[in-house]
Amino acid sequence: MAEVGIIIGSASDLPIMQDAADILKEFGISYEINVVSAHRTPELMFDYAKSAHTRGLKVIIAGAGGAAHLPGMTASLTPLPVIGVPVKSSNSIDGWDSILSILQMPNGIPVATVALNAAKNAGILAAKIIGSSNPEVLAKLSVYMEEMKQKVMESGEKLKANQG
Repeated sequence: MAEVGIIIGSASDLPIMQDAADILKEFGISYEINVVSAHRTPELMFDYAKSAHTRGLKVIIAGAGGAAHLPGMTASLTPLPVIGVPVKSSNSIDGWDSILSILQMPNGIPVATVALNAAKNAGILAAKIIGSSNPEVLAKLSVYMEEMKQKVMESGEKLKANQG
């Protein structure tokens, strides 16, 4: 049973959103990916969002470009946390339309919003949400953070060593 639902407005968003799936896989978190368009399949979006918590999902990651209504509309229909990923699409205004559509939610309908095309961060945030009540995931996150720190420290040492 999936713990995280990843929904995308169209299949063209998958190359960006695959990063969320990849990081969830790295942390051992089960997920599902579905194309659920807020505009082209609104009934599917309603059904998906309303049933998500009864199917065992704990977090929804919603990626969308353009008008990007998918994250906000999903958040309005589910009691689960929703993480929005603005996607720079072919019809985008440099991604700003997507960013602002996801970011500027009215009070009462929160959507956690990550940077443009930052599906990996959405996956990490979903892992942190799950890790808050799952010690195994929390431990994997701690290791991941320590590995990031070590990579930065090593790159700094290499830089110093190459200075004359």
